[in-house]
Amino acid sequence: MAVKKSELYSSLWASCDSLRGGMDSSQYKDYILTLLFVKYVSDKFKGVTYGDIDVPEGGSFDDMLALIGDKNIGEEVDKIIARLAEANSLRGIIDNAHFNDEDKLGKGKEMVDKLSELLGIFRDQMPDFSKNRADGDDIIGDAYEYLMRNFATESGKSKGQFYTPAEVSRILSKVVGIEHARSSDTTLYDPACGSGSLLVRAAEAAPVDVAIYGQEKESTTGGLARMNLVLHNRATADVKGGYSTFSDPQYMNPDNDSAIQQFDFAVVNPPFSDKNWTHGLKEYGRFDGYGDRPPQKNGDFAWLLHIIKSLKCDGKAAVILPHGVLFRGNAEATIRQSLIDRGYIKGIIGLPANLFYGTGIPACIIVIDKENADERDGIFMIDASRDFIKDGNKNRLRERDVYKITTVFNDRLELPKYSRFVTNSEIKEKNDCNLNIPRYIDSGAAEDEQSVDGHLSGGIPAYDIDSLSLYWETFPNLQATLFSPLRKDFYSLSVEKGAIRDTIYSESDFSAYADKVTNAFESWIKKVDGKLRTISDSTKPKLLIAYISERIIEEYEPVSLVDKYDAYEVLLSYWNEIMSECRTARKPCAISKFTRRQPPRKIKTAHRLNKKKKRAGTANLCQKP
Repeated sequence: MAVKKSELYSSLWASCDSLRGGMDSSQYKDYILTLLFVKYVSDKFKGVTYGDIDVPEGGSFDDMLALIGDKNIGEEVDKIIARLAEANSLRGIIDNAHFNDEDKLGKGKEMVDKLSELLGIFRDQMPDFSKNRADGDDIIGDAYEYLMRNFATESGKSKGQFYTPAEVSRILSKVVGIEHARSSDTTLYDPACGSGSLLVRAAEAAPVDVAIYGQEKESTTGGLARMNLVLHNRATADVKGGYSTFSDPQYMNPDNDSAIQQFDFAVVNPPFSDKNWTHGLKEYGRFDGYGDRPPQKNGDFAWLLHIIKSLKCDGKAAVILPHGVLFRGNAEATIRQSLIDRGYIKGIIGLPANLFYGTGIPACIIVIDKENADERDGIFMIDASRDFIKDGNKNRLRERDVYKITTVFNDRLELPKYSRFVTNSEIKEKNDCNLNIPRYIDSGAAEDEQSVDGHLSGGIPAYDIDSLSLYWETFPNLQATLFSPLRKDFYSLSVEKGAIRDTIYSESDFSAYADKVTNAFESWIKKVDGKLRTISDSTKPKLLIAYISERIIEEYEPVSLVDKYDAYEVLLSYWNEIMSECRTARKPCAISKFTRRQPPRKIKTAHRLNKKKKRAGTANLCQKP
């Protein structure tokens, strides 16, 4: 029987509860993720000839279950994992958690009871993963990332660096250009791969199977990346754990072992402002030709230059770095000018602060593209720093934010206070190669002007009325109905304050507009109805939601006052909160319930009356666009 994701997540977290007390989450994550891996590959590949993973005799999850209550359970579980690791060249990757560790799991009966309870939870509450459709509905991969996210949240600043939030990973995968890959020889690289989330997302975005390469300094974290990739059906990925990218790069040119290997695409979230990057450094020409060397005590540009050196002549990369790389001086200014002169920087995306578990500082995505770099005459910039939602003590990008960033960047849409293409002449001549985004995009909210004359003599300032010009364009007769000239540059209300709402609703233009919103919603239903009614076991949910969400964007594009991204968020929030449960349980009717139960006013929130407006005479008037 299919299982809801929330039930799966609850079971996983219950297994974490059984280990709490003897160790913190940075330690027990290894035990939970190892068991999750063993159960998954046992369900998926036990008895399967030529499967991605060889499950040997005595090396399966069933063999573990036979040990429940056994006095030597810890020692024997370690042996089972060792057999599985040996059969698949996974030594040092899946056998880092020691189930016979008395310091962490207790001695004697305490260890037996704890491990028996843990295995019992996996036996009784976990689904049969052999039924998982990883290509379209990646239940186990999502569950893995759920654990990684929660472990990062619990572990705090020092332990959360191995995980890049999924929303940020998705942005990198969509702006790096890998969706245009057509060759099966395409290569993808991450030299600081952590738990592998960036590699997973980028590989999923490619229309063809890509060869995956990752390097991670921490061997245990590299093991997590290897397991993560296997759980996402990327078992052929090559991940090297336990090696520093600067002192011991693992991927060298097969024809020249003194040169760095080059790849088609790269995605990376390196440690910010790495102070130890020069320890044991081997050059390999990574920093030559840029006029200066990266500072010894700050490795941000060292990572960026390593990525550029690791790209083919037409290679592309997306790199997460702190904002300081955009404006810091001295050696970094020299390197930045050289990168601009070479045309390597295709775009810069400013992200909100406090997104990452390892730091609260704001970061940016630098998009590198070597292809036609000598012809590039500017940089496309986005300031998305104000688009997020609070989620506990962190900020989180919403579905609408991810969609807006990626579509605006890929389509090079210039939106006021959000994005623009900045020419090289403006960057070099007017700003001396300083790339600080606020120099080019003023994304701040307009200052709330106060009229002393209005406060003393009464009346509504004309600039307040004019600021609602989009509403007057939508409802041509409404301004004259609501306001009358009072004196020069001031208006007065023509109706009682309590009658404003009814006056607006009674306008024929408003009724026509309400019909337009309703028609957009109903037109969307007609466009997606056929696909929703023909959902079957062959339907790929991720492709389905992509299709129906694109259609809702199309329908609300021409509707003024309604933010199409808000409409998109309503749909995707419903998908993530409700349909992510139902799609696992095969309930295709749930989305049709959405179309029945969501009245058009649900999606009209972008132009609802603004109850918070305090200015005299404009209380309860529409929100500023």
